[in-house]
Amino acid sequence: MAGVPPARDGLVALSSPHAAARNAVFAVFAFNGVLFSSFVSRIPDVRSGLDLDNGALGLLLLAIAAGSVLALPSAGFFIQRHSAALVVRTAVCLDAGGLLCAASGAVLGIVPLTAVGLFCYGIGTGVWDVAMNVEGAEVERHLGRSIMPRFHAAWSFGSIAGAAIGVPMAALHVPIPLHFAAVGVVSAAAVFRWTRSFLPVVEPEPGESAPASAGSAWLEPRTLAIGVMVLGFAVVEGSANDWLSLALIDGYEVDHWVGVAGFAVFVSAMTTGRLLGPNVLDRWGRVRVLWATAFCAALGIVLTVFGTVAPVVVLGILIWGLGASLGFPVGMSAAADDPRHSAGRVAVVSTIGYTAFLAGPPLLGYLGDHVGTLEALLAVAVLMAPAALSVTAARPQTVRAP
Repeated sequence: MAGVPPARDGLVALSSPHAAARNAVFAVFAFNGVLFSSFVSRIPDVRSGLDLDNGALGLLLLAIAAGSVLALPSAGFFIQRHSAALVVRTAVCLDAGGLLCAASGAVLGIVPLTAVGLFCYGIGTGVWDVAMNVEGAEVERHLGRSIMPRFHAAWSFGSIAGAAIGVPMAALHVPIPLHFAAVGVVSAAAVFRWTRSFLPVVEPEPGESAPASAGSAWLEPRTLAIGVMVLGFAVVEGSANDWLSLALIDGYEVDHWVGVAGFAVFVSAMTTGRLLGPNVLDRWGRVRVLWATAFCAALGIVLTVFGTVAPVVVLGILIWGLGASLGFPVGMSAAADDPRHSAGRVAVVSTIGYTAFLAGPPLLGYLGDHVGTLEALLAVAVLMAPAALSVTAARPQTVRAP
């Protein structure tokens, strides 16, 4: 990330403040991924520490989505009223504190304490998600070409780092509170450092209506359709985050570390898709690329469930990860095509997308208890049909430059 791409098609290369903002967005996405993946890597320990079955664990994970969905509608307002930087700083504190609280509850065997911690974490990660995507769209606008998937690739790199830390932590039975406290302190310090380089979000012009509370954006058919698409891809990604490790452990009777390693394979494939995504999007366009990724996601899940032998299962996880790579970041870019209204629209699309995390964990937990954790993932493959039908809404929208 040290160099700035040369100017293309008459576009001016980024100035130093814009390059600093670009690097800051990369860093903020990465540390969001570190925190999330750190939690995911210890979900089996949380389940065993609280002595929960899959259905109860799914209900517990619902606390994350509940916190996010409740906080997301107001995220656009706070970004416009204050700044994306302040929102992200507040969010990292909520995330770190919430994870430490949840870890303490898991160690003590207190389910309500864990739920409160996950709820706080959900609030933090929800508003953080909107703020960093709004800032990423602002940097993308100044750059003049697609870069949002690579910001999300930075999130995936952070997830890989979190999983790489989580594997030995789980294998060595390091106490979860110690693990989460260390990761939280480092992440908060880095976020406070990097957000000083954020760009201000473009404000609406005088007399122009802006969905500060996201109210008017909820009435826009294009925004709602993008939200439906993002919801489908969020289920594809979120089901792997929450259940892939457990599905491999329960379905194929592998060791805990093997399940976590399977999740790391998924994140690695998703990262590759996001790194290559801008070039593919520039050549083939949003709609065709999203149709292809929807097909890959469904195919990858089927291979993961029915593969039975390690090479086929690993191939399925790789294809699944590639299929999950672009739906969410492209949805964020599409929602932010008009920079003057980006905060409100990104908040709406994120809110719709996060309902996947609200409904997904308990649904898959319920199905897992009845048909098996691994087989329950087939329900996710079916959801790629409505997602594929909605991708046409993501066509680039031409707007007047502010």
